[in-house]
Amino acid sequence: MKKFFLLAAVVMASVFGAQAQTTEVNQYGQKVDVIPVQPTLQDGILVFQNKQANYKMWFDVRVQGDAAVYFGYDKNLTQIGNGMSFRRTRFAVKTQIDENWYAELDTDWSSGIVELKDAILQYDGIENLQIKMGNFKENFSIQRNSTSRYLLFMERAMVTYLAPSRHMGVNFRYATPALWASFGVFGPEIKGAEEQTFMEDGNKDYGLDAGLSYTGKLVWRPLHDMKNGSLHLGAAVSYREPKVTSTDGYNAIRYSTRNSTSINRKKYLDTDAIKGLDHEFLWTVELAGHYDALRYEAAYISRQAFVDLAKNEKGADLRPASGWYVQAGYMLFGGKQNYDAGGAKYTRCTRGKGWGDLELAARVDHIDLNLNKYYMGGSSTQYALGLNYYPTENVKFMINYQFADNDVFANGKGEQDGTDKTAKNPYSTGYDADGNVTKFPAEALANGGKGVDFHMISCRFQVAF
Repeated sequence: MKKFFLLAAVVMASVFGAQAQTTEVNQYGQKVDVIPVQPTLQDGILVFQNKQANYKMWFDVRVQGDAAVYFGYDKNLTQIGNGMSFRRTRFAVKTQIDENWYAELDTDWSSGIVELKDAILQYDGIENLQIKMGNFKENFSIQRNSTSRYLLFMERAMVTYLAPSRHMGVNFRYATPALWASFGVFGPEIKGAEEQTFMEDGNKDYGLDAGLSYTGKLVWRPLHDMKNGSLHLGAAVSYREPKVTSTDGYNAIRYSTRNSTSINRKKYLDTDAIKGLDHEFLWTVELAGHYDALRYEAAYISRQAFVDLAKNEKGADLRPASGWYVQAGYMLFGGKQNYDAGGAKYTRCTRGKGWGDLELAARVDHIDLNLNKYYMGGSSTQYALGLNYYPTENVKFMINYQFADNDVFANGKGEQDGTDKTAKNPYSTGYDADGNVTKFPAEALANGGKGVDFHMISCRFQVAF
């Protein structure tokens, strides 16, 4: 018995002695402080944390698998392939290093080649102020800034693609319950090997600047005291120099987007490259809000290119690329919508039943890329309905119906208004006077052409863990 107690004492001493140890030597030969961390499960996300040290680290993994079928289009004018794809396969590591510092690395693997999304260092040590640096989304559009995991529809409204997305830079955000303000200075877009090569070659061969942008946003929230509702009134502006990472060349800009689908790869809406770009000016106004199960959102975005006419005489009298959208969602079985005050956007909804909840969504959106007679990128109006099913906090199923109404100039890289018969427009959008398919919008328009219209039914499974 005496030997047993002696052995137990030795074991307990070794155990408690190991817990009491506060320093170790790391792989670089440096003495470092050591604190224990505890694994916890937070809504299906594995988190390692020590609350006393204000430390937390977790993996953020997201998979979105899509499928779509298209019908109701004129097969003499175009062919649209049905299909399936992984829209996003994201892997991120996120860390609250201590009370004041946060870091994040987010990547996407959908194309089979790693693509950089977010690479962030963030400081929160000053009351109401956040300082962020690295590669991340500019604070401009509420729709663009909303994470894809919480979107009402599988794809964002078409006009959202006029809004800037991720760029390298530094941003300052000031937030109180009623007022939210942001200002940032941003450089090139860095997401993959192509952009990195353009930037490095442009610097090496021509000494090109990376191109800076200045983006500011202001949001007023008059109903911030309301527990079951919100009202978001926002406006943003951005002044943008040409980017050295542009795939269309330096001093060039191209406005293009798909009809809110990733399966159909045809970009009917496309101005092609506009050369001689001096700078751009963007602005937007947005209205959003929620009350219990209802959530709504609307915005108008304008993006104006200013061209050096000595370098591109076709750039005279350019109208801004612009558009708008209106959308709403409603939880059908007692669920609640939620607003993220820190991010000035909407976040995960709360399910109303043990088995989950259903959300009904509707949207109308419009975009106009017809800038002048040389850059007729087309215009489109879309009408969409959606149904979202949330069985758990981590799993989401979506089904969308959409009708795309494109005009005759939505012919893919349409640089001409169709009167120049030497122009080679990629897609046909109507018929000539003899009833033959034509690639010239002016002929199609003269004979009642309306462009390539089509219906789509698409679905998605999503899991986050």
